[in-house]
Order: sequence, then C-alpha cells, then structure tokens
Amino acid sequence: MFAWSLRFCLALCLLSAGGLLHAAAQAIEVIDDAGRRLRLAQPAKRIISLAPHLTETLFAAGAGERVVGSVEYSNYPPAAAAIARVGSYSQIDLERVIALRPDLIIGWQSGNAAAHLDRLRALGFPVYVSQPDRIDDVASEIERLGVLAGSTEVAEPAAASFRRRLAALQTRYGERPLVPTFYQIWKQPLMTVGRRQIISDVIRLCGGENVFGSLDTMAPTVTVEAILAANPEAIVASGMGEARPEWLDDWQRWGSIKAVARNNLFFVPPDLIQRHTPRLLDGAELLCQHLETARSRRPRQ
Repeated sequence: MFAWSLRFCLALCLLSAGGLLHAAAQAIEVIDDAGRRLRLAQPAKRIISLAPHLTETLFAAGAGERVVGSVEYSNYPPAAAAIARVGSYSQIDLERVIALRPDLIIGWQSGNAAAHLDRLRALGFPVYVSQPDRIDDVASEIERLGVLAGSTEVAEPAAASFRRRLAALQTRYGERPLVPTFYQIWKQPLMTVGRRQIISDVIRLCGGENVFGSLDTMAPTVTVEAILAANPEAIVASGMGEARPEWLDDWQRWGSIKAVARNNLFFVPPDLIQRHTPRLLDGAELLCQHLETARSRRPRQ
C-alpha cells in the first residue's frame, strides 16, 4: 500500500511539473523598438493596434483574428474594416480601449503620443512599441508580432518571403547610377522625408539619393528655394489617396529643375510607400521603376 501511494505521489508530482514546464514554455518575451522588454504569460488573444500600418502587419503575421481594436484608416486588408475603432493614432479613446479588455496593445513610437502610451501602461496594459525605420525592419516586425500573438507558423514564412523579395530588389538596383530625388509628402506645408524615415531607405534601395537625406527630422518642412538649390533629377509625390495629386504638376513652373525639364514627376500611392508593411515593397518596385525611367531620360554623352 505504501509503495503504491509513493508511486502515485511521484506520478502526481511529475504531472504537476509537466504542467509548470508547459506554462513556462508559453511565456513570451520580446524587446520592442523602444528597447523595452515586454513579457507575456501566454500569446496575446485580444490585441489593439494604434496605427493603420500596425493593423496591416498584424494580419500579415497571422494575428488578424486576434485584433479587437484599431484606429481610423485601418483599411487593409478588407477584414480590418470590421474591427472596432478606438479613435485615431493621434487621439486615442481610452474608455473604448479599456472596454475592449486587451491583453496587448501595439503602439507606434513616432505616431502615438508618448503620454498616451505611458497612460496605457499605467492602466496595466502591456504595450509593445513599433518603429521600423529601415525596410528590413518590417520583416523583423512581422516575426516579433507573430511571437506575441502565437502565430509564428504564419509570421516566419511571411518574413522570409519579404526578405527574399527585398534581396532581389537590392540585387537588381543596388549598383545603378545614383538619381538625386526629392520626395514630396505634401504641398502646404511643403514637406519631405529626412534621413531616418523609411522612405529614405526605399530611395537608397532603388539607387536614388534623397536630396534632403542629411536632415534628422522625420518629415521636415522645406522651401521651394531649397529644392531649386538641390536641383533633383526626380520628384516623387504621394499625396493622400490613390490618385496622382494635382499639385505635383505645380512644379512645371520651375523649368530649371532637372526633374521638370526631363518630365521626371512621378507618383507612388501613399499606402504602398508610407506604411511600414509588407506592401512597402510594392511601393519600392514602383519607385525603382520611376528612377529607372529617370535614368533612361538622361542626355546621351
């Protein structure tokens, strides 16, 4: 009887130890782009995304069904339109966030106010901060979001596919002659992208040179005089929608600019180049083609 009882107790202890090991194996630890270590006891099941590009990347990482809240303009993929809204990336509805009971919030470092993210942490919510500044950071983002959501079986192949496609573009355009490029975000105020903005990395990928790439500001305001002095060979605009912005043609009055003289005024849809998502490579392909067109229009020596 004693021997049976001893064997039963040993078996029970082994089962209990196995359960503890299983629970420990479920624990997740990830370092976000702000350098913060985030630890979850288990994969997140109720996620709130605080930027449209984060919503899109969560879907790419296989975690779309776990997103219970997102912000305005989270419109891709189409399924994102059905997700409850918690305000905008710049104005978060805290009451709505609390009501949705998230077990993970994904924030955007350069888009969400630091005070809003701190407030969410103070309320006890785990917050992961995203800030992909280079193209290859997108692949890492997909992988980390997959870890946090327990969807690595989707995220890892998606990240690998992204890297293969990026490598192919680097091979194709990496050694092409440089094209001085002005990227215009908006007309009034006249805004461009600085060195740390991911679009500058796309320009480099395509063999371009951002004429304002020495500026540290993410989206600096510049003057027409500065653009005339830089004399870009290509001007690329995005605007707000899928249509080419009318104000891109306003540059026609400045015929002394190489880009104007050679008709190198190009458009890339903003959702394809201004969102840090897998579709960024779609925008990169368009931009690379535009810069290749600019090269083809150079006067023959």
